[in-house]
Amino acid sequence: MSKITYSVFTKAWRDMPLPELAKHVKALGFDAIELPVRPKFQVTPDRVGTDLPAAGRIMADHGVSIASISGPLDEPTFAAMAEAGVGINRLCEYTGGQKYLEAEAKIIAKYQALVPLLEQYHVTIGVQNHCDDYIANATQMRRVCAPFDRRHVAAVWDQCHCALNGEVPEQAIDIVWDRLCMVNLKNAYWRRKNGLEAEVAQWEVYWTSGRQGLACWPKVVEELKKRDFSGLVCLTNEYSDEASGNRLIAEDMAFAKSLFA
Repeated sequence: MSKITYSVFTKAWRDMPLPELAKHVKALGFDAIELPVRPKFQVTPDRVGTDLPAAGRIMADHGVSIASISGPLDEPTFAAMAEAGVGINRLCEYTGGQKYLEAEAKIIAKYQALVPLLEQYHVTIGVQNHCDDYIANATQMRRVCAPFDRRHVAAVWDQCHCALNGEVPEQAIDIVWDRLCMVNLKNAYWRRKNGLEAEVAQWEVYWTSGRQGLACWPKVVEELKKRDFSGLVCLTNEYSDEASGNRLIAEDMAFAKSLFA
C-alpha cells in the first residue's frame, strides 16, 4: 500500500459542480483534493459552515477526501474543517510593502492568537513558501513555524517556488523536515518578457509540466524517499497553457507516481 496520499488543488475547476469534480479527480487517480474556500468557488467563506461539510460528504461518496483547504483563518472555517474532517488550511503569507522582519513578527503574532482555536478544532495552519514578496524559502518557513507545535502550524514545502528562487531541494527539505505537513509538486521556469534590445531584461514565470521546469522532481522525490517520507503530496495543477491543463495534470500525476513507486 502506498505511503503517499495524492491530492490535487482544484482551483482550475472552480465552475465544476462538486459531484462532477469528485468523479473527475478520481478518474485522474487522486485520493484527495485541496479545495479553495473563496468567493465564486464551490465553497464560499460566507457559507463554509454548511457547504464545506456537505462538500466533504459528496467527495467521500466518490472515494475522495478533502485533505486541505485554502481559506480564511477564522473560527467558522476551523469549525467547518473539523466537521468535514479537513486537517490543513494552506496559505501563502505576503510580506511586501513592509520590512521583512516586522512582517514576520506580525504573522507569528497572528498565529499565536489563533492557537486556542487550532487546538479546539484540531486543525493546522499550513504555511507555504512562495517566490517574490512572500514567505519565500525554507528558512523563512522554519522561522515562522518554529514557535509553534507542529499540530498547530506546519510547513507546506513548495519545491517549485524554491527552484524559482534557486534553492537546492535537498537543503530545503532538511531545513523544514521536522515541520513538514505537505509537499506541493508543480513546475515552472523564468521566461524573458522583452527583447535583447531592451535596456534592462524583464522576466516572468511560465508554469509548465513536471518534467520541464527548474524544479527537478526526480531529485525532490529521491530525497523524500531517502527520508522515508509518508503523507500528503499535492499537485497544484497550475499551467500557463490552461487549455492543456487536463492533459498536463494527468501526465504529471503519472510522472509523480512513477517517481514514488
